Amino acid sequence: MSALTGLLVDVVWWLESCGDEEVDPDSAVKMLESVGGALLRLPSDQRERLLQVLAGLAEAEEDPARREFLKSFPFAIGIVEDQES
Repeated sequence: MSALTGLLVDVVWWLESCGDEEVDPDSAVKMLESVGGALLRLPSDQRERLLQVLAGLAEAEEDPARREFLKSFPFAIGIVEDQES
């Protein structure tokens, strides 16, 4: 689960950081919305497990920018309502 979660975060991070010349902005937004929608449809126990894995990855991350991205990911992708969750 950690490897898949890390890969998902990497893809989302890449999409968010790409310039308009690398990825069509409309396509990136559609993909991010699709990812968020899929994660929202997870059963609550799987969503909780995902949140636990994200917290663990953030805690172990040495790169401050990636650590902050991991911490904010659940809020940014829409699976929690406030950034403190």
